[in-house]
Amino acid sequence: MTRPFEPRIDPYVKAVLGMKALDVVVLDVHGLASFADTFIVCSGRSHRQVSAIAEFVHQDLKAKGIKPLGVEGLREGHWVLMDYGDVLIHVFYEPVRIFYDLEGLWSDAKTVKLGDA
Repeated sequence: MTRPFEPRIDPYVKAVLGMKALDVVVLDVHGLASFADTFIVCSGRSHRQVSAIAEFVHQDLKAKGIKPLGVEGLREGHWVLMDYGDVLIHVFYEPVRIFYDLEGLWSDAKTVKLGDA
């Protein structure tokens, strides 16, 4: 399913797509979670690629004046969580993403699958 994003989500999605993240999915968790409105979930094929995607997203959004409240897991490259307040970006190493299955855990959320970048 494809739909236009709200303008406030657009810079986050473009940043993730800009580094060729794999299997990008946007979950609308508004009304399901009190801590965020949107999850952006994506993957990399190696720990190094996961870290590179997260670093690119951080720099791209910072250049637009958008700074994270926190970033966890950058060094390890298994699962990087980037907290931008209402938007959480999850960058996974592919096997870790399959194991944790956020899309399944949040199956009540509206999902927009963009496909591979």
